[in-house]
Amino acid sequence: MNSLLPRRRRSGPEGEPAVRTDFAGALYGSLLAASVVATASTVGDFPRLQVMALLLVTGVVFWAAHVYAQLAGERVVGRRIGWSDVRAVGRHEWPIVEAAVLPAVAVVVSPLLGLGVDGAGWLGLAVAIAQLVAWAFVGALHAGASRTQAGIEGMGNLILGLVLVAAKAALGH
Repeated sequence: MNSLLPRRRRSGPEGEPAVRTDFAGALYGSLLAASVVATASTVGDFPRLQVMALLLVTGVVFWAAHVYAQLAGERVVGRRIGWSDVRAVGRHEWPIVEAAVLPAVAVVVSPLLGLGVDGAGWLGLAVAIAQLVAWAFVGALHAGASRTQAGIEGMGNLILGLVLVAAKAALGH
């Protein structure tokens, strides 16, 4: 069963980790969500529900594309793809969709914080970048990296997020 925080046994054969850590979907989905918020809020003042819908629909479309690409790209000659394969890959790639949820919620609840449409875009972007950094850090720790290594990975993802902040600012929002 796939989980963003899979259980980890102490060790596998020859001291290797027993559980594969794969946070790629959560990282990719967070970067995708940040990109959607940054661009959606720069091309016009979308109402909050439209930005929320853009986040969720984009997450689902990219999830479906990843599922299809994984199934089509990993075919074994002479072996048919069954529904169990589709379900397994779908579960594995689901964090792409999950990563869109918190930024979408942030955009929708932004009026409760007294934020206008522009502020909602910045809040959604901040949430997406925060989870991008957090997933990089947690994923690195879960894979056995030191706190320093995990911090470096988190900082690398923060730089990616700041590129989106700069793009959003340069485009006038």
